[in-house]
Amino acid sequence: MKNKTSFLPQEGDARPSRCPDNSAFKQQKLPAWKPQFTIATVLSSFFFTGAFCLSVGVCLILSANNVREIQIDYSDKCSDCSKLRENSSNWNKECHCSVNFSLKEEILGDVFMYYGLQNFYQNHRRYVISRSDSQLLGRNVNIQKSYCVPFTTYRNGTPMAPCGAIANSMFNDTIDLFYNLKSSVIQVPLLKSGNSWWTDKNVKFHNPKSYNLSSAFAGTARPPYWQKPVYLLDEEDERNNGYVNDDFIIWMRVSAFATFRNLYRRVRRIRQFADGLPAGNYTFHISYNFPVTKFKGRKHVILSTVVWSGGSNPFLGIAYVVSGTAATLTGFVITAIHLKLRKKKTYFQK
Repeated sequence: MKNKTSFLPQEGDARPSRCPDNSAFKQQKLPAWKPQFTIATVLSSFFFTGAFCLSVGVCLILSANNVREIQIDYSDKCSDCSKLRENSSNWNKECHCSVNFSLKEEILGDVFMYYGLQNFYQNHRRYVISRSDSQLLGRNVNIQKSYCVPFTTYRNGTPMAPCGAIANSMFNDTIDLFYNLKSSVIQVPLLKSGNSWWTDKNVKFHNPKSYNLSSAFAGTARPPYWQKPVYLLDEEDERNNGYVNDDFIIWMRVSAFATFRNLYRRVRRIRQFADGLPAGNYTFHISYNFPVTKFKGRKHVILSTVVWSGGSNPFLGIAYVVSGTAATLTGFVITAIHLKLRKKKTYFQK
């Protein structure tokens, strides 16, 4: 039987030792901060966290309550157009409807117009990846090898621009707002550019390089559910046309939930609308193109203001209030347990 000392490195052993150097760093002897938690530090941490979260939560809730918002469901009010869109063969037939509403009080400040969809699931994995980021950057790529399948090419081999299920299902209702006076009707001026994120507009989306857009997209075709090609999305503004169209960019940023809203327009603050929307009677003129009946969906149009914390969404404020309440209650529970144990310790010492 071998001696135990034979397993240890000997003086004449040529093999390098695997033991770490005898330094403060490698031997883990450097000075370190070792916090000593006392009942005072623990309780102060819980109560401070609770007070902070409660304060922030109350401020966020009060801020969200100051948002002025009007939401109108026009799914049933445009029922005739909805029935027309149930048949896909009517894709080239126009259908218009009007929705009247009134503002009892004026809406001051910047006013934003959103469209909202209900029961439309954009979070399915195959739907989320059904796009070609290289194509949206304006590059000449083979989309048949992308995730756009089956929305890549037509039977004759013509590629779709843009490809994919997300682009094919783009929201394409047209919504105009009119202010009804006793003697006349005024169209509310709306801004359709400057609504998307700067990074999307200038980094993630680019048009193919050419002397004009129609030649840049030559040899391509619109997606099946579109009524016009991508280079005609905004004929009035070249900087808001093609892949860099704001409506298209905003739609391509998919939602995580089945009920969501996307920014559609902003009220241009000029003339009668310099301070916002005055009180009175209004009408939405809607060109109904986006079908929702087959998936039991609903469509809304929303007019809303924003505050420093965002739009009318109290979720973040409620989350802060719940967290602050939980931290404060935990602090009181720890205090009660500490006092109870201290009384027992004092009793046994006597």
